[in-house]
Amino acid sequence: MYAIVEIGGHQYKVAENDTLFVDKQNVEGNKLSFDRVLLVKEDSGVKIGTPVVEGAEITATLLDTVKADKVLVFKKKRRKGYQKLNGHRQVMSQIQIDSITLGGTKKSTAKAAATTETVADAAPTQVEAPNSDLSAMKVAELKALAKEQGIEGYTSMKKAELIEALS
Repeated sequence: MYAIVEIGGHQYKVAENDTLFVDKQNVEGNKLSFDRVLLVKEDSGVKIGTPVVEGAEITATLLDTVKADKVLVFKKKRRKGYQKLNGHRQVMSQIQIDSITLGGTKKSTAKAAATTETVADAAPTQVEAPNSDLSAMKVAELKALAKEQGIEGYTSMKKAELIEALS
């Protein structure tokens, strides 16, 4: 099981017991909780958030606060005698992911199959449109209808030709 989580404006792919470096986290104690979970992948399927997965939460432990490698910024303008060197070390927090919970409780394999929604189940199904609505539809929708009805050569047809073929 893994998840895509947004921490400090960055997206990370995390699994349980992963250790990663993120922007400095200001918290009291050493327990962290992230609720901006964008995607959860389980054995039974994938749950995609719109924009976040409802009820999903990542808990983590703050291990250490360290500085990242130095980044050098060198500016120079040729033939002008101007050059400037600047260095920066970003403060980072080292965290370890404790658990990924979905809906307030930790997911087990048996419960995951029953309660998660797979991407295939979430795919919208198209309903046949009446002839009067064909002119209001987009070309891509018309081509999808033509494909469902088995019309040959629909990929090279223009909108008017598609409406005529579908009528």
